[in-house]
Amino acid sequence: MTTLRDYSQGAAFVRGQYVPIGEAAIPITDWGFLRSDAAYDVVTVWDGSFFRLDAHLDRFARSCARFRLDPGLAPAQITSVLAQCVRLSGLQSAYVEMVTTRGQPPWGSRDPRLAVNQFCAFAVPYVWIANAEQREKGLNLIVSRVQRIPATSVDPRAKNYHWNDLTMGLLGALDAGGDTVVLTDSAGHAVEGPGFNLFCVNAQGVLVTPQDGVLEGITRRTVIEIAQARGLPLQLRALPAGELRGAREVFVTSSAGGVLPVTRVDGVPVGSGAPGPITRQLGQTYWDWHRDPRYSLAVDSVPAVDVPDAVAAGA
Repeated sequence: MTTLRDYSQGAAFVRGQYVPIGEAAIPITDWGFLRSDAAYDVVTVWDGSFFRLDAHLDRFARSCARFRLDPGLAPAQITSVLAQCVRLSGLQSAYVEMVTTRGQPPWGSRDPRLAVNQFCAFAVPYVWIANAEQREKGLNLIVSRVQRIPATSVDPRAKNYHWNDLTMGLLGALDAGGDTVVLTDSAGHAVEGPGFNLFCVNAQGVLVTPQDGVLEGITRRTVIEIAQARGLPLQLRALPAGELRGAREVFVTSSAGGVLPVTRVDGVPVGSGAPGPITRQLGQTYWDWHRDPRYSLAVDSVPAVDVPDAVAAGA
């Protein structure tokens, strides 16, 4: 008797097989687990369509190249795998992750060049990094003294799992009564937080987002493009923590939520203490762009593409 598998909580592609998310696993000796030696990216599905999938695939390829990892799949093949994960799950709104791990070199070897890289992917229900009340009323953002890992050590433009600095900063922020955290660099500039980029409308009415030491987020890129299309004054540069604290508006951007308002920084109200007009305008346009065919790809329109035998076998 055949037992139907339950994909309702999500679906994964691991070692060439599609499995329910609760059954997905990698070997405990994979350096992706042991050493955070991996590259990944996350694309979202909204109302049955991927949003800016091409941009995420491009960034995933750059991240893999930066860390000398090879997923073993062409973009069309990765797209097919991601779409099948979403289709199996039946989700209309999903958080879809693609990952390449280092794998494991021959036992006892410390030479990463000898490892066979592994590709996996999964789709789970859409993830919000802020709850409904926070999305409506705004977040309390804590500026942490924890410094972000410098780009000379780990390139933040390559999406990675080196999150201990972000995790320690977040723990401190939560302990202090905040909702989330932004880390600083060695010069005291605000850079980024756990899973999001940072923007502010400063005292002069200029939209500012940090340029260096950050992941170049796809949502960040979208907001920059929206601001440019609307003719808003915009600067990509270092953002001193003092300028952030004195801003008229503050918001963060993430695929896991879009444009999320910040109405307190270190517990002190930002501007009027309510989400500002530019924040709301950019947020509304961001979701409107999800219906724009230039940026959306219907999951059901993605054809099935063969996966190479070597990848399917987890070689």
